[in-house]
Amino acid sequence: MKNTMLVGGTILMLAATSALGDENVSTNQGDYYRSSELSVDAFGTGSLGEYTLDHLSNNRIRQNTKFGVGAGINYFFTRNIGIGADAYSENTTGAFIDSASANLILRLPLGQSGFAPYAFGGGGHQFDMGQMWFGQAGGGMEYRFTPHVGVFLDARAVWPNETKLYGVARAGLRFAF
Repeated sequence: MKNTMLVGGTILMLAATSALGDENVSTNQGDYYRSSELSVDAFGTGSLGEYTLDHLSNNRIRQNTKFGVGAGINYFFTRNIGIGADAYSENTTGAFIDSASANLILRLPLGQSGFAPYAFGGGGHQFDMGQMWFGQAGGGMEYRFTPHVGVFLDARAVWPNETKLYGVARAGLRFAF
């Protein structure tokens, strides 16, 4: 965003630039996405995958679709790069937290539209349906109504060390500070 300043009869053009060289980055308080930003998430989940069980009927592959709820926290060092952690539960009869993970996040806000696609990757631990470690990667889209309140939708592929690949989708609210 270009600003002008009148100094001694001469107009100076000032441009705010991000670390990525984007000249359309504003430095005023109305920005939807900022550096040094902390945000808190509340979301619903849906997971889909297959897992192997030993049954007397010889039916060994079973579809596993579950829905649940979760919470997360994110911190962005710059406008574009941050870290996040989340935990969710999809099973009320097992462990209180079914899965917990941490991610590195790359966010690319689209000007001042309020939209920001993002990609992430990391890993975590699954506590339900067997204890195991996993790696994950995914992407999503966030839309901010205001600089402090938005909605998001994302999906990830999860590679557990002991079972088959599965996918998790999340949709929720994000509150930024």
